[in-house]
Amino acid sequence: QVQLVESGGGLVQPGGSLRLSCAASGKIFSINTMGWYRQAPGKQRELVATIDSGASTNYADSVKGRFIISRNNAKNTVDLQMNSLKPEDTAVYYCNYRFGVVTFWGQGTQVTVSS
Repeated sequence: QVQLVESGGGLVQPGGSLRLSCAASGKIFSINTMGWYRQAPGKQRELVATIDSGASTNYADSVKGRFIISRNNAKNTVDLQMNSLKPEDTAVYYCNYRFGVVTFWGQGTQVTVSS
């Protein structure tokens, strides 16, 4: 079992920045992929960005050039630096841990971009 605890969400004005953090604990395998997904009201959950244990990254087209994902393998943490935020980035952001076909989710943290 893996537990994921997110932090860092909140309210920000358009053009602003936020940093999300996620800490994983429990039975952590050294080879894994961690990432962030988001779900806006009335929409399906979608990928934002992922990073594997070798630091290879993958971003949704909608966030490329604005968001940066990073991880600390020693601390089992993954961060998402979100810059130039837009109202359409408003959603609940979920941390994800994946090892093979096994996946775990955090409880989610709300990000609201509004003036």
